[in-house]
Amino acid sequence: MCSWPSKQKRPAPTPDVLYRAFALAPGAALSAPGGALFVARVAQGAGRHDNPAHYGALYASRSAVSAVAEVLQQFRNQTLAEEDLLRAGGRRLALATIDENLASLVDLDDPAVLLERALRPSAVATRERRVTQRIALDAFERGATGLSWWSTLEASWVNVTLFAERAGSPALALEPESLSLRHAAVREAADELGIELANN
Repeated sequence: MCSWPSKQKRPAPTPDVLYRAFALAPGAALSAPGGALFVARVAQGAGRHDNPAHYGALYASRSAVSAVAEVLQQFRNQTLAEEDLLRAGGRRLALATIDENLASLVDLDDPAVLLERALRPSAVATRERRVTQRIALDAFERGATGLSWWSTLEASWVNVTLFAERAGSPALALEPESLSLRHAAVREAADELGIELANN
């Protein structure tokens, strides 16, 4: 029997915990602009699983590094500085840890699920949004609360899309952490993506 080499062993994801990187507005309510669970539905339409006429898509991950990597990928092959972690209005990127029941997610990494829905793995991972959005809408119309799938940045990372109107009442397991170049998730994401950290 042969085994594939791995760059490093990753910890298994914690059940029912999600991570989300977002632009934090201090004092904002969870579902208000600048809050950890805010979905700017009116601005959606181009994302992987967006179908704003039907639901708001809340994107998260089963690992902190994946959540951070999703927002840092635009800096590949560049140098990341502290000011790059700021967004409009001076809001700083932060990492939320969300406690959510994930039992009813459609697992697009499960061969049985793909077979039952007549899907190929390439359709799940494609960058062609009309394909991935159609998959998400089908899951929504069948009553799912969301999807899980492998990250196109690193296949061992598990990302999650929640249909915001069906997500129940997610709660924060911890207060959001402000992200800086010293944060472990930022450093690991930068290493994975080939991003140099300023003054590193």
